[in-house]
Amino acid sequence: MARKRYQRGELFLRGKRQKVWVGRWREDILQPDGSTRRPYRSVILGSQKDYPTRKLALRLLEARLTQVNDPAYRPRPEATFQDFAERWQTTVLVQHKPSTQSAMRSHINVTLVPHFGKKMVADLEASPEQIQAWVSGLKCSPKTVRNVVITFRLMWKSARAWGYVKHNPFEDLVLPTRGLVRRFCLSLEEIRRIITAASGPHRTFYWLAAETGLRSGELCALRVEDVDLAGALVRVRQSVWHGKIQTVKSLKGNREFAISPELAKHLREYLKTWRPNQLNLLFATQNGTPWDANLLRKRKFHPLLKRLGIPRCGFHAFRHGNSTLLDQLHVPMKLRQERLGHSDARVTMGYTHLVGEDDRKLAAQLGKLLSVAPKLKATGLVPAAQSPWIQ
Repeated sequence: MARKRYQRGELFLRGKRQKVWVGRWREDILQPDGSTRRPYRSVILGSQKDYPTRKLALRLLEARLTQVNDPAYRPRPEATFQDFAERWQTTVLVQHKPSTQSAMRSHINVTLVPHFGKKMVADLEASPEQIQAWVSGLKCSPKTVRNVVITFRLMWKSARAWGYVKHNPFEDLVLPTRGLVRRFCLSLEEIRRIITAASGPHRTFYWLAAETGLRSGELCALRVEDVDLAGALVRVRQSVWHGKIQTVKSLKGNREFAISPELAKHLREYLKTWRPNQLNLLFATQNGTPWDANLLRKRKFHPLLKRLGIPRCGFHAFRHGNSTLLDQLHVPMKLRQERLGHSDARVTMGYTHLVGEDDRKLAAQLGKLLSVAPKLKATGLVPAAQSPWIQ
């Protein structure tokens, strides 16, 4: 149904101490049964301090009415953010992996709904400043803020597709910077000490983590058939999250690559004492369920690190260490990306850490190169005015 008539709306001041301009007009709202109604909609356009004259405030109102007065205007659905969030969770969020669902439900229930729950979704569209103020007021780490905004953006994408809103208030949103983040990376010597000190299935787990760079969830989900001992290959087809089998992190996560003859020999010996289980997992509890990486880290890995005098870290430090070793071996970036299962090579580069020995070699080479310059200049081989940077 097209608009019924051209609207100019109403504009008036409201408030006592701090007066604000309020715009009012009618909008066509689509009801769940398909019918429409035309209620009044009131929006605060700004304070009288910011817009001292009525003409300035009228410009704001006219901008808001442009959409309503458009000949192509059609009624759109209306909902509070809380109602929309419930629909989105039951129709969209359920399509994601369980791990993603858990994180996003937490973002919605803990952060988004308590703040925006009673507000109309359409009102949020007209107030990017309100969303920016909300971001700036969040009392959590920059990484958590970014993750919550990612959830909010996904919800907004559905809101646009369903006709609740038409514009994107996130376009110029400023997010907090992450600052200095300490990323743990196990050195080659530390990895050797860990593998040597460990025993039984834990030694196999750590060796696989160090050589393959697999994520802990991928390691816990490895099946016997995923390891080809004859061809010395490992295949990644699934992952584990909170004891549940699920798909890998991305399409690139489904991968196959070689393992060393030494690791293949070790796995062959390990399988001689391996206890069969219903899921045919390489690492399983006595009940046949997948290992819980969090429990393994707390109960086995951290005590081992403490005994060896190695700073506490998680299994992801093996992954960073693997990427750094591949870089030392001058492995092509494409091959490193394929083995680690990254969709973006820039992520792989972020997993590579500067190694002390390489840094010292580089410094020595730079010193040799730069120490020649004064000698050449003294002999007259290099003109003094060759570069403005040479004093």
